[in-house]
Amino acid sequence: MARTERTILGIDPGLANTGWGVVAQNGPRLACRAYGCVSTSKDAPLEQRLRKIHEQMAAVIARFEPSCVGIETVWFGVNVQSAFATGQARGAALVACAECGLEVLEFSPSQIKLAVVGEGSAEKEQVQYMVRQLLALDDVPRPDHAADALAAAICYTTHEGFARRTGAACSVLDAPESGKDRR
Repeated sequence: MARTERTILGIDPGLANTGWGVVAQNGPRLACRAYGCVSTSKDAPLEQRLRKIHEQMAAVIARFEPSCVGIETVWFGVNVQSAFATGQARGAALVACAECGLEVLEFSPSQIKLAVVGEGSAEKEQVQYMVRQLLALDDVPRPDHAADALAAAICYTTHEGFARRTGAACSVLDAPESGKDRR
């Protein structure tokens, strides 16, 4: 049975911009605790960009102590090069989650849109509007990567039971063998 009170981290991975959002859930009520974006310079070496994503996501986890994570999967569209870069950024964020043994559920962009808007092919503006409404925010979260991350956290709350029953897109990332847990 799902806990009635918890903190969920949502992640929208990207090499240039990795959005993050923290949502508190108390029963059916959702509230935004914080959101932001880890931005890296295209002029920086790849390994330094990935290091920055990892370190800043680890800092978010240490500060807000989420118990679980909803992360967007990599969408392989026309631009395969971009998909590889996104996958690397996603990996850096996932390592930060693994270091704390956080449960991670992965969702496709259409699953996230369906959970937040009710339509799997919703436009970005519709997702942003509904994130604002569902979390009772005064404004649409900016940048849009942060809004997408909040949407991934919201999706976690609606898809969690389904993912557990089907075993779809669900993984628990184990803490390091040293037993060091930074939560």
